[in-house]
Amino acid sequence: MIIRSVESTRGTPHEVHAPTWSSLRLLVQKDGMGFSLHVTTMLAGTETKMWYRHHLEAVYCLEGTGEIEDLRRRETHVIVPGTLYALDCHDKHILKAHTELRLLCVFNPPCVGNETHDEHGGYRLAGVAGEE
Repeated sequence: MIIRSVESTRGTPHEVHAPTWSSLRLLVQKDGMGFSLHVTTMLAGTETKMWYRHHLEAVYCLEGTGEIEDLRRRETHVIVPGTLYALDCHDKHILKAHTELRLLCVFNPPCVGNETHDEHGGYRLAGVAGEE
């Protein structure tokens, strides 16, 4: 059994910061669950262009308001508490945080835990030559 809290993750290598977001990685690859689980905070007034080429991601909004723009379909969707979006086709997107957004994120395959976005706006795939 794995027991962790947001507070126990703060100040560890699994607390990751970037210019527009911070993330607490509660479950990571080495936990052997087949997915990783993150609590991510997007800073108010920011937007982040992302493309997870190697990962599928599901995101559930816990707090805050924003919007997600699907860059292929040119559609924008409102994000409020209780909204889920799933990037099931490695979708290129822009997440805009109108207020601070607190999000629960699930990644498959799981993240190692210390990743930040690469030049494409996604995470490299651990264990693949040229991707680390």
